Amino acid sequence: MLGLGTVAKKVFGTANDRKIKSTRPLVEKINALEPEFEKLSDEGLKEKTEELAKRAMGGESLDALLPEAFANCREAAKRALGLRAFDVQLLGGIFLHQGNIAEMKTGEGKTLVATFPAYLNALTGKGVHVVTVNDYLAKRDAEWMSNVYEALGLTCGVVYPQQPDAEKQAAYASDITYATNNELGFDYLRDNMKSELNQMYQRGHNFAIVDEVDSILIDEARTPLIISGPSQDRSELYKTIDAVIPRLTADHYSLDEKTRNATLTDEGNEFLEAEFTREGILPEGQSLYDPESTGIVHHTTQALKAHKIFLKDKDYIVRNGEVMLIDEFTGRMMSGRRLSDGLHQAIEAKEGVEIQPENITMASVTFQNYFRLYNKLGGMTGTALTEAEEFAEIYKLGVVEVPTNRPIARKDDHDAVYRTTTEKYNAIVERVRKAHDKGQPVLLGTTSIEKSEILSSLLEKAGIPHNVLNARQHEQEAQIVADAGKLGSVTIATNMAGRGTDIKLGGNVEFKIMEAIAADPDGDPEAIRTRIEAEHEADEQKVKEAGGLFVLASERHESRRIDNQLRGRSGRQGDPGRTSFYLSLEDDLMRIFGSERLDAVLSRLGMKEGEAIIHPWVNKSLERAQAKVEGRNFDIRKQLLKFDDVMNDQRKVIFKQRREIMESKDLSAIVADMRHEVVDDLVDEFMPPKSYADQWEAEKLYAACLEKLSIDVPVIEWAEEEGVDQDEISERLCKASDEMMAAKAAEFGPDTMRNIEKQVLLQTIDGKWREHLLTLEQLRSVIGFRGYAQRDPLNEYKTESFQLFEMMLDSLRAEVSQKLGQIRPLNAEEQAQLMQQLASQHPGLAAAAAERQATPGEVPAEQVAEAAAAPGFDENDETTWGNPGRNDPCPCGSGKKFKHCHGTLT
Repeated sequence: MLGLGTVAKKVFGTANDRKIKSTRPLVEKINALEPEFEKLSDEGLKEKTEELAKRAMGGESLDALLPEAFANCREAAKRALGLRAFDVQLLGGIFLHQGNIAEMKTGEGKTLVATFPAYLNALTGKGVHVVTVNDYLAKRDAEWMSNVYEALGLTCGVVYPQQPDAEKQAAYASDITYATNNELGFDYLRDNMKSELNQMYQRGHNFAIVDEVDSILIDEARTPLIISGPSQDRSELYKTIDAVIPRLTADHYSLDEKTRNATLTDEGNEFLEAEFTREGILPEGQSLYDPESTGIVHHTTQALKAHKIFLKDKDYIVRNGEVMLIDEFTGRMMSGRRLSDGLHQAIEAKEGVEIQPENITMASVTFQNYFRLYNKLGGMTGTALTEAEEFAEIYKLGVVEVPTNRPIARKDDHDAVYRTTTEKYNAIVERVRKAHDKGQPVLLGTTSIEKSEILSSLLEKAGIPHNVLNARQHEQEAQIVADAGKLGSVTIATNMAGRGTDIKLGGNVEFKIMEAIAADPDGDPEAIRTRIEAEHEADEQKVKEAGGLFVLASERHESRRIDNQLRGRSGRQGDPGRTSFYLSLEDDLMRIFGSERLDAVLSRLGMKEGEAIIHPWVNKSLERAQAKVEGRNFDIRKQLLKFDDVMNDQRKVIFKQRREIMESKDLSAIVADMRHEVVDDLVDEFMPPKSYADQWEAEKLYAACLEKLSIDVPVIEWAEEEGVDQDEISERLCKASDEMMAAKAAEFGPDTMRNIEKQVLLQTIDGKWREHLLTLEQLRSVIGFRGYAQRDPLNEYKTESFQLFEMMLDSLRAEVSQKLGQIRPLNAEEQAQLMQQLASQHPGLAAAAAERQATPGEVPAEQVAEAAAAPGFDENDETTWGNPGRNDPCPCGSGKKFKHCHGTLT
């Protein structure tokens, strides 16, 4: 008896059928325009693009322009590539434009499908990204499809790793940009580490079309992209400073165990200044308060924390010459975990073990959160329906199954289940031999490299010639896949997802022609083409008579989708084909699923060795097992995403702030607001609201203002005045700090001061964000234990990470105000020293700087912007760069620090 759902589907059609039916009239509109567009000249196609772009930018909706845009694009593809898009390809393009995933079977021409929505959405001038799974496909597709875009008057670029900056910026400025998901994600992170707007690559996230969308948005979504880099190695400085720290007495520092912080007192500063000068750490006449001493002060603070806050055998242990941190919640060692910002190195110096270079996370993002930045997202794949729920819930993407251009003629066998792996392998070799003997090409799918090697050795023993798909070289991979449809060929492949090259029966004719022309360079290319095409036609017919491509899978994957991808390689464009899955009770999935019961049943049935059970029930049971595994993996990804969403909200705030800072010409008001908030915080701390004047700590407030704002004002006298309240003192301090900064701006010059404010803000934000990322990482590693106390770890994480974010913003304000308070122009003597240092390190740079000798009161580093590159410098050859330190001027002659120029961490 039929269920109610089945009856409804028979009467009304499925939801997918209804979507296809409702979109057909649009396709008919496009087809009706074809004769009109065929009459246009090549120049006329470009003029049509200009007209459509004007209408799009004038406010006309893209949906209204769709029929004309698609008709124009189809005509351009027909002329540029000799390919006329089928109706189903237009359907796929429409669904992509609407922000859906178009599930299209292998061989249906997804590369061409992407050109339609890419062209339509590029008319707005905001750019379109077409995303592929590897660099080879990105370059190949961009090269191939750029013929279509150029015929339409649009620009097309491709992004790849280690690309020169100018070329990469031009690629992102193109109307359509092809790139891999990895490169897009990393460029997004790199952009948010830049200090100038004109250095940024990406110009926004308008619309992305993701090819092999299931592979990118699901399989690769588990791992975040992380940019990390080593801090500058200062091992010797740590050791030297560490030797001085034990000489400090209790009067020299104060401890705050609540915040786990240690700070030097005035006596401590004076004592260390004298000791450091004697040890040669501080140059003669230089103070710890001078800007040049910032690095030494930082290292000293970390060394002080290492000695006074971090205790051996409580916070860490030393094991095999390595400092291992101890988790305060579990008491377990945290192998591989290191403290950031040089603190771990300070502890290593304290314990006398080898000081290891420090790696810091500078930026990170997950693919889920990167692709959710786009205003609109579309995707293509041969297999998405099994993950439709995840696409809808996480990315708000619908999945539409697009019908094939020709009916599928492939035969899919029921799974054959053997008792042991040995029996299964023997049966596979026998089945491959039979197919090979009659000339039928075989694609043998495995789930791991190890298993593909086992099958390869068995086929060698059986004397069956074969290829093993090598994933190391994309170009070689394409050649092997292209040959996989040749008469009698046998190919072993580990995973057939996203190969991007179709398996054509009889082999790939274009590859054959290229090989023949390369072998006979003096021959007539046209004659060679005619001969190869005739031979290929005969081969193709023979392969079809042999039954088409036979896909034989040696195991079920835990995801149905990957099984379906392998199946889809056979039977493209209505070709004949066959697929079979050979399994054993010893396979991973069968073991997990509980094959003991099945083994007992098979034993009772009296199965002989080498026999297989083949029944639709087995298929159904396996599909249920796979659905369970898929559901569990989805839950894991969903949980990971919930945690990452918390960080993502904060990431967006920080990256937005950075962009606003870079876009702003004058940050003095923002900096002043920060300074005033610091003043308010200090007054609240030492003169709490509703407290009496005799409870105020005016001496401490005076010291704090001197340290954190560099203002020397008579706070103690003010506090003793009759009728003075906290607000009055706040106002006076704000006024004093404003006057001090105005005087500095006058000394430096307004433009230089604005630039200093911008760079200090950006550098401090980046430093604080890096520390914050590490803190959140550490919080994540222990928050799960809150579940034992019947508290929701996610809610706890949200609350605590928000508090940490607020604390980070507070400390950001304090640090920016402190740095700007301490900064001062260099005098003539200090400028001369800087020139001397430049001359010894980079003669070309110093010569250019000397030509424009800076006057006292200016910052020379700002004036060396157009210096000449160091002799022999080659941008593309790192061996010609010398060995500059991270803070030295870049040898390219830009005038920037090496770390902000060619030494940027990637």
